[in-house]
Amino acid sequence: MKITSEGVDHVAHLARLNLREDEKDKFTAQLNDIFLYMEMLNKVNTSGVEPMTHAISLNNAFRDDVVKESIGDEKALANAPDKMGNYFRVPKVIE
Repeated sequence: MKITSEGVDHVAHLARLNLREDEKDKFTAQLNDIFLYMEMLNKVNTSGVEPMTHAISLNNAFRDDVVKESIGDEKALANAPDKMGNYFRVPKVIE
């Protein structure tokens, strides 16, 4: 597949982009390089290859959910800049 300058104009119009003539030439060449690479990839034999969502296997590193004792109000509020009883005190943000 080959893209022409008119194709780049059309895509630029859809994207609401104003391209200069030198930019159109540059993007035409770049898009044609991309399409050539895609054509090369389409020639590769992929029969027997399982589809995948990522190039590498992703595994989440979860820790076991273990119930622990709370740290308590005193420790939680130890570094609070302003507190009122057992609560953090913050400036009023609603008028």
